[in-house]
Amino acid sequence: MSTHAPTSPNAPLVLDAPAVAQLLPQVDVLQAMRDLFSELGQGQAVQPGQTLTLLPADKGDFITYQGGSTGAGVFGAKLSPYLPQPDGALITAWTLLMSTETGQPLMLCDSGRLTTERTAATTALAVDHLARPAATRLAIIGSGAVAEAHLRHVKGLRDWADVRVYSPSLSGNADRQTAWQDLGATAAASAAEAIEGAEVVMLCTSSGQPVIDAGAIAPGTLVTSISTNVANAHEVDPAFLSAAEVYCDYRATTPASAGEMRLAAEAGWSPDAIKGDLAELQTDACARPTGDAPVFFRSIGLGLEDIFMARAVYTAARAAQK
Repeated sequence: MSTHAPTSPNAPLVLDAPAVAQLLPQVDVLQAMRDLFSELGQGQAVQPGQTLTLLPADKGDFITYQGGSTGAGVFGAKLSPYLPQPDGALITAWTLLMSTETGQPLMLCDSGRLTTERTAATTALAVDHLARPAATRLAIIGSGAVAEAHLRHVKGLRDWADVRVYSPSLSGNADRQTAWQDLGATAAASAAEAIEGAEVVMLCTSSGQPVIDAGAIAPGTLVTSISTNVANAHEVDPAFLSAAEVYCDYRATTPASAGEMRLAAEAGWSPDAIKGDLAELQTDACARPTGDAPVFFRSIGLGLEDIFMARAVYTAARAAQK
């Protein structure tokens, strides 16, 4: 495991990307998300809104994701910069984990893989709560690392008999199609073909525009969506929110950041229509889907997700040192 050597046994750990990757197999990511949202729902954790800081002279920006938990005994922040370069933007992410007991830093770690895993595990937790218990048909829009992580984390949650994946980059790419077949998924020729008859549709793209026809989503079908850096990014038509039963990761912060929610609000939809969030679902404090309308779940990524992921990696790293 590659870390910077501490000067004392209690010095903060510094873990780069290879070190984090080596520890990840020892981390139960989905359980970490269950713990997080349970604590949030029980009032043992606090989740401020994320903040965007613009650098002078159009030199880029960075987003700060904060969070703290007295139950877990940790607080901290992830910093994710977007730095324009001559050959494309540079995007990194690092998380600082600190102790509520000592006020001292515990760890600084690269968050690239952690962000991918916690994003997928948050979606998986939503699928576990919101998808029909007997759901067997799954569709995935997107075919990158985030999409693969989504499939990994939901694989054991239902008895999936039919898994279809679509992205434009899969077309004509036999190697990638084979890789997805090895994961148990069949490549579809279009997004419409992928979602036809699906009971869960996971949108895993970096698109700023809708990637499916939400009008084709049947009542009871769950659609999940994630965030990207594009301004007002939305993987579904904002009008879909008025036709669906809407849930999110955290109702106190998501409506102000999620692109389709902001656009839908401008057209008359109200965040008050959100039926529940993961903290409420995890603590049985909100109603479940009725099955009479499509179900939409939106996550934007919370600082607490990064903090709980860093905490799990920190625990694994300290165990590996013994």
